[in-house]
Amino acid sequence: MTNSERRTDRRLERVILELLERRGPTATICPSDAARAVYEGDDDGWRALMEPARRAARRLVTAGAVEITQGGRPVHPADARGPIRIRRRVR
Repeated sequence: MTNSERRTDRRLERVILELLERRGPTATICPSDAARAVYEGDDDGWRALMEPARRAARRLVTAGAVEITQGGRPVHPADARGPIRIRRRVR
């Protein structure tokens, strides 16, 4: 992994947490929200950041900061298939 990739990964983690902080306690975001916020271009190049955004969400799950949900219910990251949402961890 390059330094640039590591910086992007960390930025995605920060952006996910910042986006969630601006919303209500049970609100969710899509990984695309983080990818779009981090991408600096005007085209659809943010799509290349979708998998890095999903990986960032998985790391934040491991850290205990967020949950990945499908159908409004938390799912283990390894079990998530298809579209996911991210929300702050419900305590």
